[in-house]
Amino acid sequence: MKVLVTGGAGFIGMHTASTLIELGYEVHIADLLHSYYSLERKNIHLQQIEKTGKFHFCRVDLTDRKATAELFTAVKPDAVIHLAALPGVAYSLEEPLLYVDYDVKATINVLEAAGKSDVKKVVFASSSSVYGDQPGKPLKEEMANGQVISPYAASKWSAESFCHVYASLYSYSVSILRFFTVYGPWGRPDMAIAKFIKLAMNGQPVEIYGQGSGRDYTYVDDIVNGIVLSLTDEKPFEIWNVGAGHPVLMSRLLERLKMYFPALEVQIKGHRTGDVTSTWADISKMTKDKSYRPTVSIEEGLERTIKWAYENKEYL
Repeated sequence: MKVLVTGGAGFIGMHTASTLIELGYEVHIADLLHSYYSLERKNIHLQQIEKTGKFHFCRVDLTDRKATAELFTAVKPDAVIHLAALPGVAYSLEEPLLYVDYDVKATINVLEAAGKSDVKKVVFASSSSVYGDQPGKPLKEEMANGQVISPYAASKWSAESFCHVYASLYSYSVSILRFFTVYGPWGRPDMAIAKFIKLAMNGQPVEIYGQGSGRDYTYVDDIVNGIVLSLTDEKPFEIWNVGAGHPVLMSRLLERLKMYFPALEVQIKGHRTGDVTSTWADISKMTKDKSYRPTVSIEEGLERTIKWAYENKEYL
């Protein structure tokens, strides 16, 4: 199968592309190499993928409808895994219109181009942010109600709606995957765990916004497993949570980090606008439908990530 991975030079993208190559797929990567974080880092991601095996790369702006159509015409993929997006809740509050471009407009262009080039399968990377702030309970897929609290979340919710539209228009199979806080080696530098580890290694304090928060931290290998499982699903349209299946309180995360960094200093700040209190994935649907099972605990995941960080200090 020929698979096009948009955003393949990003954190989740590089892990996904590498796994697909190992599984024998023909992999094509499309990425703008956006400067949201270091271009050097993204080029290193591509070099890491290359160590796994051969792939094809195209630098393309998916907000450009014509360029996106030309990409799909040239590649003629059987399936597309659409990971490309502008991430980050905090930045979306500063530049909301950019999220309309990169997370909504680009998705529409991909969906349209997929339909016109006879793609059979679309996997769309959504986010737990579409549930808004519903703390203290496991979040089932049907609990998303549009009451989101950040422009980033609104862009993902909107993009999901367009996925439904184009699945209907072109009759290809669409799987929407709602990822819960992803971490692991090569993690995005603005994400909590990656940022905390870097600060701790440099002897700097970490800042916590509010108290009592928790996240369903999901190791990247488990996220990639969810993507791979959905890739061969033939249902016309489906939505699944992909997470670890239980929240980790910030206090517990900090305790684990202090095992590796005993001198870790923590500074408590006020609640940050746009942040939800907690996330907790109910993964029973994907477990039933696709036999999905997360395999990496937060303890093991942190150990692996910290080990990687020490071995790759120059890339942090």
